[in-house]
Amino acid sequence: QVRLVESGGGSVQAGGSLRLSCAASGTIFSGDVMGWYRQAPGKQREYVGIITSTNSTDYRNSVKGRFTISRDNAGNTVYLQMNSLKPEDSATYSCYRLVGITPYWGQGTQVTVSS
Repeated sequence: QVRLVESGGGSVQAGGSLRLSCAASGTIFSGDVMGWYRQAPGKQREYVGIITSTNSTDYRNSVKGRFTISRDNAGNTVYLQMNSLKPEDSATYSCYRLVGITPYWGQGTQVTVSS
């Protein structure tokens, strides 16, 4: 069983920054791919980005240059640094972890960006 717990969400004005964290526990491996998804009210969940065990990253186009995903050396925690936030970034952000072929998501943390 894998448990993912996010923290760091909140409300911020446009142009501001937030840093999300996601701590993993349970049967996890340092080689797992980790990342973030988000879901706004009335919309489908969408991919934000991922980071591999070798620290390779990938992002959706709309957040490139503004968001940065990182992980701790042990591979237990993944971070999402969000800069230059826009109102359209408002959503519930959930961390993601691929353990073998099984994906896991956290419960999510709310991010609200006001104009």
